[in-house]
Amino acid sequence: MSGTVVAVCRSATHTFSKPTRDRIRLVAGVGVEGDAHAGTTVKHRSRVARDPSQPNLRQVHLIHAELHDELRDAGYDVEPGDLGENVTTRGIDLLGLPTGTLLHLGDSAVVEVTGLRNPCTQINDFAPGLLNQVLLRGEDGRIIRKAGIMGVVRTGGEVRPGDPIKVELPPEPHRPLDRV
Repeated sequence: MSGTVVAVCRSATHTFSKPTRDRIRLVAGVGVEGDAHAGTTVKHRSRVARDPSQPNLRQVHLIHAELHDELRDAGYDVEPGDLGENVTTRGIDLLGLPTGTLLHLGDSAVVEVTGLRNPCTQINDFAPGLLNQVLLRGEDGRIIRKAGIMGVVRTGGEVRPGDPIKVELPPEPHRPLDRV
């Protein structure tokens, strides 16, 4: 299984959207160099308020460009970085990956998938009604989170648009993604 990096983004401040860049540097155990969410312990404000010593399982946020396509078809103007992701991908079913999957990005970077992004109401501040597009309830009553996945950097390196992504599944039995 393989795909492509469509865009890379980072923001030094806690903004909802992140500007696109020509490259980002991933740092092992830390995240995206220069990004407000980089660090070994949690950086998301609500999690810091609860327990600032928690490990940061959300160092890198990835969204599949196919979600942007779906949202545009539903009438929303969404581009890479708009939903706060660091890496926009194409060609990989990110939401279908098991926990512990390794994503090899570009020449050397490796991100381990830790779980699903749990979208919050800030998405509606970006575009009213958008939360209902990325946080749904299935026919069986279970919650479906479509706002991307989170990961930690295992091996650092530069990542650029156009870089290949190689998927390395963990040993079975696979554990489905849960929110982190």
